[in-house]
Amino acid sequence: MRILITNDDGIAAPGLAVLEAIANDLAGPDGEVWIVAPAFEQSGVAHCISYTHPMLVTKLGERRFSIEGSPADCVIAGLHDVMVDTPPDLVLSGVNRGNNSAENALYSGTLGGAMEAALQGVTALALSQYYGPRNLGIDTPFEASAQHGADVIRKVLAAAPPPEQDYRLFYNVNFPPVPGDEVLGIKITTQGFRRGTHFGASPHNSPSGKRFLWIKGGNQQLSTLPGSDAAANLEGYISVTPMRADLTAHDMIDQFRALEG
Repeated sequence: MRILITNDDGIAAPGLAVLEAIANDLAGPDGEVWIVAPAFEQSGVAHCISYTHPMLVTKLGERRFSIEGSPADCVIAGLHDVMVDTPPDLVLSGVNRGNNSAENALYSGTLGGAMEAALQGVTALALSQYYGPRNLGIDTPFEASAQHGADVIRKVLAAAPPPEQDYRLFYNVNFPPVPGDEVLGIKITTQGFRRGTHFGASPHNSPSGKRFLWIKGGNQQLSTLPGSDAAANLEGYISVTPMRADLTAHDMIDQFRALEG
């Protein structure tokens, strides 16, 4: 198996090293793992692409490249430049530092990389490690993803339906904020919504009097509805959420039919 990996935390992020180990396990001795990751942190860029300016590509080692761009840029660079003669069978994005459950999925560069791969016709999974009081104090907060990542991916790939022609599936995988031996299993979930919390802005004035805003996140330990991703994660389960890039509210189409004509 030939695997392309990327992330949004940057080429030097510890979560990328965890994902590289997972990918090597999956690829096996006869496979290949290629790394095309952002030169700098790109958290929160979602599915952004560098449409109006070129990107610098730097070869850092055998099958290891950095891109001055977003995770989606990295996937495009991997498919259409770095690996153009040897395309990947699978794209993995992560392992993100922090969860991409619930509304975080909409902002996530980690998800953006997986989404771009799916749009390009390649099977893709995004992997993220939830942080919380039960795993922040251990030697590596990525313990749950490191121990269970390869097994989860194998199970998802084995259960995946045949590829679709249009908006094909990609998979959002979030590992719970617990040590590896406390993971309770896998839950197939919907995307949740954390009610009563959201991103905000914190204003600060510089010594010169200029005004700056820091974006700040909401409470990540707030659960979501039963059966959804963050609820499963906070209970100790790995969540797997099948997703598509189709943003249509299909349940609302019939309600608005009266506007036609």
